[in-house]
Amino acid sequence: MNYSEIVKEKFEKLKIQKDVIILSIESSCDETSIAVVKNGREVLSNIVASQIEIHRRFGGVVPEVASRNHVSAISSIFDLALKEAGIVKENIDAVAVTFGAGLIGALLVGVNFAKALAYTLQVPLIKVSHVMGHIGANYISYQELTPPFICLMISGGHTAILKVEDYNKHTLLGSTVDDAVGEAFDKVARVLGLNYPGGPEIDRVARDGKPNYNFTVSKSLKNTLNFSFSGIKTEVVNLVHNMHQRGEDIPVCDIACSFQECVTDELADKAIKACFKTGIKKLVVAGGVGANSRLKEKLSKICKENDIEYFSPLLKYCTDNGAMIASAGFYMLKSGLGLADLSLTASAVVPL
Repeated sequence: MNYSEIVKEKFEKLKIQKDVIILSIESSCDETSIAVVKNGREVLSNIVASQIEIHRRFGGVVPEVASRNHVSAISSIFDLALKEAGIVKENIDAVAVTFGAGLIGALLVGVNFAKALAYTLQVPLIKVSHVMGHIGANYISYQELTPPFICLMISGGHTAILKVEDYNKHTLLGSTVDDAVGEAFDKVARVLGLNYPGGPEIDRVARDGKPNYNFTVSKSLKNTLNFSFSGIKTEVVNLVHNMHQRGEDIPVCDIACSFQECVTDELADKAIKACFKTGIKKLVVAGGVGANSRLKEKLSKICKENDIEYFSPLLKYCTDNGAMIASAGFYMLKSGLGLADLSLTASAVVPL
């Protein structure tokens, strides 16, 4: 039998196998991560090599630099992941990999490594959407969490509200019509002279500021579950530019605080509206912006007031990591989804 025939047979067996060990690879942006996860919930290892310090001097991720660093790191990360998990490569039942969305060059490093590994071990290769991975971060953070729930997906590339009906089924209720919220945080941070990545920097300096500026988001989307963040970003840019023109000192902490208050109010308000609209009293946050301390504080308070269960991933699983990809891959496998062949390639965009 050839590779395709062998893995199809193994894939069918894994669907009913009691214990399944998945090794997963995540390389969509500037983190090289490989994890080993048992049964979609038990993290045996989760190794992450961050490139933040490398890209910080550029003020953002440089795609070619990211790709080269993934190539340099991935083999050693693989060895560390196996060692920490206490397994040998022959114990791997399947390989899961992020195939999109993200930077094409960065994704290709992970996809090609995954294909070579799956072929060598003659095990199934599972293609995983980065979006589904972020949802999976909650399954490894909360053993008791099961669908259905409302998911507030907030990251550098995505801002959306999803109605998650099952592990592999969801409906898009609302999304951003322009900038993703993480992108807006990064752009505002850059204007304020803060370091990359912008989200944690704004969160940090905002604690010393006051919401003295009345920034607003688009009123045209008030009665929808969609978002728009380009307008508030432009407000901040214009304010800082005019202050520079007048030779005024820039109140960085106050502007950061005001921006953060406005954006987190919008995110929290529409997430809760989605719960009310659907009657689902369980809210899950996914994506890097879920680490924002002010948003966590607001959501925790408003969910408690409205008797809504609130779930936000552990900090180490908020940002890109391999464990979340393994979790998503496990539930795809159990549903008979995601089996890829050796023609798998990367995609810059995946549907929400």
